[in-house]
Amino acid sequence: MEATISGTNAVRAGVMFDGTRQHGPSTVLIHEGRIIGVETGRFEPPHDVPVLDFGADAFLMPGLIDAHTHLVFDASATSTAAVTGDYDRPALLDRMRATAASVLRAGITTVRDLGDRDYVTLQLRAEFAERPERGPHLLTAGPPLTTHGGHCYFLGGEATGDDLAGAIRERYERGCDVVKIMASGGQMTQGSSLEQNQYSAAELATAVETAHRLGMPVAAHAHGVQSIRDAVVTGVDFIEHCSFLRDGKVVADADLLDAIAAAPTVVSGTFGFSRLPEGKPGLLALLDDMRAAFAELARRDARVVVGTDGGVSPIKPHDVLPYAVADDLRQIGFTPEQALAVVTSRAADALGLGWNKGRISEGADADLLVVSGSPLADPARLRDVRAVFRSGIRVR
Repeated sequence: MEATISGTNAVRAGVMFDGTRQHGPSTVLIHEGRIIGVETGRFEPPHDVPVLDFGADAFLMPGLIDAHTHLVFDASATSTAAVTGDYDRPALLDRMRATAASVLRAGITTVRDLGDRDYVTLQLRAEFAERPERGPHLLTAGPPLTTHGGHCYFLGGEATGDDLAGAIRERYERGCDVVKIMASGGQMTQGSSLEQNQYSAAELATAVETAHRLGMPVAAHAHGVQSIRDAVVTGVDFIEHCSFLRDGKVVADADLLDAIAAAPTVVSGTFGFSRLPEGKPGLLALLDDMRAAFAELARRDARVVVGTDGGVSPIKPHDVLPYAVADDLRQIGFTPEQALAVVTSRAADALGLGWNKGRISEGADADLLVVSGSPLADPARLRDVRAVFRSGIRVR
């Protein structure tokens, strides 16, 4: 369903979560893609304002925000194949457009793409800005910075030493929103190790200094304990994954947890699986340990958001974010309202979008999700989507 909304309209539901807390029956007034009023309780808009009333059992909330995804990958068992070698750019873009549309229909209205090839997401970002009903609000990093032959080198972001500053300036000049750097290795690249640093602390510091001078935040892919420690010390803005891996185990010592919580750094936890990996009890145990580590971060009031890494495997489809709320955030210890805030208002604040995303408030973009029943009572309700609005346009 796609309907362009012009003039002033109203959306009504029996329950509303505004990005921070729950309200009873509520009506949201929308004009030209923005929220111009939020009324709780009994309210009748002017007689000439059309009202979409979803009923007493409907739950209205801000659209979801995924802080880490990869539209270039196709969520298959060979997800890197389409972007290696002499790839077909037009075919890739067509698939990415379809993927983005499916993400939006799932109620995920903002995504941060942290690694593409040849800056293809910049083209999509421009398309969606012009036609917001076609895809989510998109933040882009371009090809992630990596060492020669390092993790995801095939995306074209190899840069070390003196080349780092130039590579960051290129991303700035092209209009990227964030710099992504592979501080540690990763499992998608043969010969790469999750626990081993790819860059020295000095190189990370150079990257952070250069990016910050240009007004760009830095997101560091960091699985190993030492890469996480270096990311905190050098002032990285986002630690992606933050798996606390050392010697094949999750090792989150109190000093490092305290340092992360004390820093302004945002931790983007990689949560959300459409199904749990089968036949891998060791991996499941690691996941439990990572949740325990994030529970310690939450208890220390660290800034935690969710980045699903959508697209990297069959159990990581691009619309997997709702599963993270049900299967991870609640287990970590967030209250139901805190869990929804993590994927709405808290994510918007962390990504620098708090003024217009992640909240139902006057002046914010009308990016809205309507589900059947309350996800505060049953987080699986996030997958029972009744309607999605992007900039006031109903896309589902």
